[in-house]
Amino acid sequence: MIQFECRLLRGLLGFICLLLMCMSAAPDLCGPLRTVQDSLNSSLRRRYMKMNFPINYTVQVHYEEVFRLRNISRLNTSNEDEPEPVQNKDLQDLWLLVSQQGIKRVLRVLPERHPTRCKYLSHLEDLFRDVEAVFPRDEERDRPESIQKIFDRLEDPYYQGWKSVTPKSILDNSYRTMLCLFKECFSKEDDQYNYCEILNRRKGKKTT
Repeated sequence: MIQFECRLLRGLLGFICLLLMCMSAAPDLCGPLRTVQDSLNSSLRRRYMKMNFPINYTVQVHYEEVFRLRNISRLNTSNEDEPEPVQNKDLQDLWLLVSQQGIKRVLRVLPERHPTRCKYLSHLEDLFRDVEAVFPRDEERDRPESIQKIFDRLEDPYYQGWKSVTPKSILDNSYRTMLCLFKECFSKEDDQYNYCEILNRRKGKKTT
């Protein structure tokens, strides 16, 4: 009986050790996201995405590539009508795609030696690839219908839903929605600020 309990205890300890090893080997998403946050600070966005472009300069993006806080609210409220509810991970996945697409849109219109390309956007594109490399995905789970429709339109080469936006607004939206969707990586214990509240950007503390 004692030998059996010892073997059982050793087996349990081995399982716990294996579990801890797996947990420690799991990629940390917050680290790459905080690096992206550093490169999306307001002074860099203003310098490279506004001051380095002509006044009122715009680029063409798909409607779905303008991903704002109000889009998050709208997609969350659509849960009532969907058999498969929208989860935060679905919105995070969409944020990652839209952010990467937005950077590509700006890079396509920039000359090879443009300072925004050489000194900022190319590096930022690499940082988003780092996030993508550790982003957890459930390949077996189907996306909610409202999210899948957006992905389908973004991946359709013949889709003609275009909108003119400033280069800076692309990264402004990416920054704000990132703080909302990954708030566990950026909020502190004593921080009562709601990064997902649209009107908060007009009050005291700003995220821009």
